[in-house]
Amino acid sequence: MAQLFFRYGAMNSGKTIEILKVAHNYEEQHKQVIILTSAVDDRSGVGVIASRIGMERAAVPIHHDTNVFDLVKELDAGAACVLIDEAQFLEKHHVFECAKVVDELHIPVMAFGLKNDFKNELFEGSKYLLLYADKIEEMKTICWFCAKKATMNLRVHDGVPVYSGEQIQIGGNESYFPVCRHHYYFPPEELKA
Repeated sequence: MAQLFFRYGAMNSGKTIEILKVAHNYEEQHKQVIILTSAVDDRSGVGVIASRIGMERAAVPIHHDTNVFDLVKELDAGAACVLIDEAQFLEKHHVFECAKVVDELHIPVMAFGLKNDFKNELFEGSKYLLLYADKIEEMKTICWFCAKKATMNLRVHDGVPVYSGEQIQIGGNESYFPVCRHHYYFPPEELKA
């Protein structure tokens, strides 16, 4: 039975490498996958998913006006699943369209992304995935500054923590650290300069 999955984690929790692994496993068994990603994340180019360990792969970009259901229906040639990277950037209608893919096309959809932003507020895509996903799983990583589980994303600018600003600022290790709650509110002294 097809289901809508949401796998979330802080920065550096291995979400993208997990997508690449899942795609490889399906394809090794000669099963087709459809790989999508938000067009908002253009660090490696629009329509490219890239992990921090250097692996990358082409994906179909999801834009504001993309209808995910129609896109999957058009691309489906016996697809075994749909994989979505950067799912936090999806909009409400995209999540509803993903649910429609599951319910009407009977194709599992696995969405991977952040749950909360640097202000500890839910992204729109994450909010609706948390509400509508059949299965929700946390992908764990450790705090940048200690051995506790990272549950938050600390934005930094010129090495100084940032707690206000636009929700979306595309970046990697130069802009964000996965941190525990303690280090989110009490970052190490070297970051307070």
